[in-house]
Amino acid sequence: MPGEPGLQLLGNAAATALGLAAMILAFGPVSGAHLNPLVTMAGRLRREIAGPTAAAFVVAQIVGAALGVMVANVMFELPAVTVSEKDRTGWTLWLSEAVATFGLVLVVRTVGRRGRVAETALAVAAFVGAAMLFTASTCFANPAVTLARTLTDTFAGIAPSSVPPFLAAQLIGALVAIACDLFLFAPTRTRPGSDTPTSDERG
Repeated sequence: MPGEPGLQLLGNAAATALGLAAMILAFGPVSGAHLNPLVTMAGRLRREIAGPTAAAFVVAQIVGAALGVMVANVMFELPAVTVSEKDRTGWTLWLSEAVATFGLVLVVRTVGRRGRVAETALAVAAFVGAAMLFTASTCFANPAVTLARTLTDTFAGIAPSSVPPFLAAQLIGALVAIACDLFLFAPTRTRPGSDTPTSDERG
């Protein structure tokens, strides 16, 4: 609602979480629901995705996010592209992006490892919806989304000049999450008191 940023954010968080859960359920069995370049990077680093496939995913993510913003603009009778003038800068926002991205990538890696699409959809949607409310940056946590949101001068937009620090913070958060994932689920890691890797750890 105009003039009610709290309600705008709550509505945006709910819509994003529900839409994200639906997308993961729809595309999880097809492509693993790779909607975020940093999640794809994590899979590539674990050698779960071939290089050309990962590159194709990232291109599709960036193009798809941009087209999504353009369609959303048109649906609300706005120009398809309006460069955002909404500055989002400051260490609190950058820290928030690192925290949000760390949590998102770690949730995807740990819950997704179980191979249950419904569980992954619920966990990821719940985290993103919550992080949109508990972070100062409102949880972009996705380079493709961050770039795409420069194309709308609305409540959700971000000025192009604010993008580089956001991307850097997201990358740092993702790398820390990947390091945690490698430590927690290393192929040769054993349970305390055991010489045999667990089934989860062999993934």
